[in-house]
Amino acid sequence: MEIIENNQIKEKVYIETLDNGMKVIIIPKKYTEKKYIIWGTKFGSIDNHFIEPTTGKEIEVPDGVAHYLEHKMFEQENGVDSLYKLMSLGLDANAYTTNDHTAYLFGGTSNFYEGLDELMDYVQHPYFTDANVEKERGIIGQEIGRYDDEPAWRLYVNLMDCLYTNNPIKIDIAGTVESISKITKETLYSCYNTFYHPSNMIMCISGNFEPEKIIEEVKKRLLPKEKMGVIQRIYPPYENKINKKFKEDKMDVNIPLFMIGFRDILENENKIMKHIAIEIILNSLIGKSSKLYQELYNSGLLLGMLDFDFEFSDEYSHVIISGQSENPEKVNEKVLNALINGNVTKEDFERNKKALYGECLSDYDDVENIGRMYLQDAIKGINSLDYIDAFKQINLEYVNKIQKELFKEDMAGLSIIRK
Repeated sequence: MEIIENNQIKEKVYIETLDNGMKVIIIPKKYTEKKYIIWGTKFGSIDNHFIEPTTGKEIEVPDGVAHYLEHKMFEQENGVDSLYKLMSLGLDANAYTTNDHTAYLFGGTSNFYEGLDELMDYVQHPYFTDANVEKERGIIGQEIGRYDDEPAWRLYVNLMDCLYTNNPIKIDIAGTVESISKITKETLYSCYNTFYHPSNMIMCISGNFEPEKIIEEVKKRLLPKEKMGVIQRIYPPYENKINKKFKEDKMDVNIPLFMIGFRDILENENKIMKHIAIEIILNSLIGKSSKLYQELYNSGLLLGMLDFDFEFSDEYSHVIISGQSENPEKVNEKVLNALINGNVTKEDFERNKKALYGECLSDYDDVENIGRMYLQDAIKGINSLDYIDAFKQINLEYVNKIQKELFKEDMAGLSIIRK
C-alpha cells in the first residue's frame, strides 16, 4: 500500500492498486462519525467511440450512453431498486455522469457496511432487458426535455459549440431524444463490459477508517476478474482554433445571461500549477475585489458576481466566465480587455494565492468534499494532495506566462441567452 503524507496540513492518503487493477484511495478522518464512499469509472459522455478490448472490434455508440447506463445500474433482477435500498438504510445515496466519468456514491453515519454490500452488489451485477431499457427511454427523454428548457444549460451547450468544432465535449451528457432511441441492452452490456472493468475504476473512501481493514472489506465484496488490456478510445483530430465567435438564443429569462469562454491549447503542462495560476488570474482581474468588477457593478452593467471555472481533461481545456447583464456584449468587451491586457500585480498575486490556499484547505474539513475531490482528480491523473505543494512553488512569473498563453481574442467565444 502506498502512503502519501503531507506534514504541512497533517493529512495522509493510502492508495492500494488491487490485483485486478482497481485503485482504492482511502483518506482517514479520525474525528468524524460520517463516512463516505464514491466509486467511479472512467466512462463519460465523450467516450462514445472505442475498441472493444475483448473482441478488438471498433465500436461507436449513440450519444448519451454513459448517462443511460448510470440510470439502469440501480435496477436489479429481483425487482429491487438499489438507490431506494440505500436510502432505506438512512444513507444519502446518488450517482452522476460527467464528460469524463460516471460515479456511484453514498454517505452517512451508520449502516456503512450494509450500504457497501448494496453498492458493490449492484455496480457489479448489471441487469438489462429489452423491456427495462425501453421503459427508461421515456424517463430520460423527459429529462432531456427539462435540460433543453433550462437557460443556464443552453448557455453552456452553445458556448461549447463556439469553442469546439468536432470535440466530443459538445455532446450533451444525456444525449438527444433521437440518439437515445438507438440504445439497446446490447449497447449497454458492451459499454459495461468495456468500461466497468475494475482496472478502469477508482474507489475513494473517506471517514473514520483503518485503511488496511477497509481494503479487506472491499476485497471481500469484489468479484474476481482478470486484468484487462488498455481501452483504446477514439477521439476526433485535435483542433487548434475555435468553431465560431458567437451564438445566441432567446428563452424565458428576465435578464440576459452570458457566458464567455477561452479555448486552451492542450499541451504537456503541469495541470495543477496551471489550474492555480488561472484561478489567481481570474480572481485578480475580474473577481469580486478587482477594479473591473467594481466598475461593472457600480455602473449597473453587471448584476451580481461573475462566476468562473476552468474545465480540463486530456481531450479538452477551457475557461468559462458567466453572469447576467442587460448589455452582455459590453461586459464581454471589458472582460476580454481585462484578461488579455490586464496586469496581475504582486499584491494581487499574494492576496489571491493566500485566499485560494485557504479554500483548498477547507475542502479537507468534509468527508464528502474529500471523496469527490480525490475521485475527480484521480480520473484526470492527479493526486489532490499535490495542490498543497503547488501553492509553495507557484510564482508571479509563471502566472504572467499562463495569462499570455491562454487569454487570446482569437480563442474566445461568447454565448448569450436573451429575453
